[in-house]
Amino acid sequence: MAHRTPREARLAPDGDAVLTTGACRQCGTQLAPSLLSCPSCQALVHADRLKALAADAGAATASGDLSAASAKWREALELLPPGTRQFTAVEERIAALGREIDRRGPTAPRPREPVESGLKRGWVGVAAVAVFLLSKGKLLLVGLTKWKTLLSMLVFIGVYIQVWGWKFALGFVLGIYIHEMGHVAALSRYGIAATAPMFIPGLGAFVRLKQYPTDARQDARVGLAGPIWGLAAGLVAYTIGLGTDSQLWFAIAQSTAFINLFNLIPFWQLDGGRGFHALTQPQRWIAALVIGAAWWFTHQGLLLLLLVLAVVQALRRGPDEPDNGALAMYAGLVAVLSWLMTIPVVTTGLAR
Repeated sequence: MAHRTPREARLAPDGDAVLTTGACRQCGTQLAPSLLSCPSCQALVHADRLKALAADAGAATASGDLSAASAKWREALELLPPGTRQFTAVEERIAALGREIDRRGPTAPRPREPVESGLKRGWVGVAAVAVFLLSKGKLLLVGLTKWKTLLSMLVFIGVYIQVWGWKFALGFVLGIYIHEMGHVAALSRYGIAATAPMFIPGLGAFVRLKQYPTDARQDARVGLAGPIWGLAAGLVAYTIGLGTDSQLWFAIAQSTAFINLFNLIPFWQLDGGRGFHALTQPQRWIAALVIGAAWWFTHQGLLLLLLVLAVVQALRRGPDEPDNGALAMYAGLVAVLSWLMTIPVVTTGLAR
């Protein structure tokens, strides 16, 4: 796209100055490329683009595509000076859209193909989890079309093949990939730009955000989406293990549970830390009690680490507004993942 020259600048219909690439039309001040507003008259540098984004966001909202509307407003937010009235107003719009997106819930279509039979009776709920993952098949495949993701995944698998063999290594890495794509799906729902997952052997994988959630509530849901998808992958592996009586699938389920429970540690930028940021102080104590109860029943040592750090977080003041959704997600994840880790697994011969 060609850059505008100073002569192409004009005034917007409401009187705001539409700025040029070199000077402010309103006052003639020379502008550095990184400026978002004129330092002399405070006119917005990207007024034209902001108007177009607002129009696009309005059209997307009218058509019911709230994720697209949120993406447009987030793009507009990057063109506004922080702390200004316009910046605050756009932040509030994004937060309101996020609440409406959560209220509507997932809108993914059901898969056309029926879930394969062979599941043992009583596992209808787990079969529903498989349906959930199948309904996200298109998104899961999109991530694999990114050459950086695919190449880093293959290197990751190659490292673990040397230790566990290719079958377990493949299942283990796919569990991590599904976890990361859970983050990608949540980011997409809120219109937040991000990269596809990248794998680092020995450390795991990550998704690099190009934009960031505007409030703790959205950040918590983006963070907890990874363990939710990871739990779904673990339950599917467990169900296949029940149907085939395969220790390999039980081992994949248990290791997937461990990875996702580890990510629930309420510390720094781990998923659990992001979930805890949205919880009030009383809610943090409730989460700590759930972790303590899970440890009491399962005796999983990892839960002691979660418990200690949850208590540390509970001693700190949290937000004033409770987030019951984040608390329910966190507590449920801790309970089910802790149970999944108790699966008895015979590891002899798994590496073959």
